[in-house]
Amino acid sequence: MENIVTVGISSLEETKARLAAAFRGEPQGNRISFLSVEQMWKVLSPKRTAILQAMTGQGPMSIREAARRVGRDVKAVHGDVTALLAAGVIDRQNGLVVFPYDGVHVDFVLGKAA
Repeated sequence: MENIVTVGISSLEETKARLAAAFRGEPQGNRISFLSVEQMWKVLSPKRTAILQAMTGQGPMSIREAARRVGRDVKAVHGDVTALLAAGVIDRQNGLVVFPYDGVHVDFVLGKAA
């Protein structure tokens, strides 16, 4: 089975409920949650999403390698990687960066505006 992460929108209450369920031993799966669609798109801009796609299923790599894979300047990719690290989307491992998933499922619902 692949190691898939679900990216989506969750209220603070939903996140707390999942955390409580996890403490009760109920499996929650891999999730990366944002409080709003705006926050998600700010963190997961098209260029940052391209970096994640290049890193998906590839194991730890240097920022230079990530830049090579997306065909961008190392300094620019470094800035995007720093933002992804700060948001908890990717991790550091032995001086390299890693997105430890084989796939990404994006899950959110847009409702009518207030």
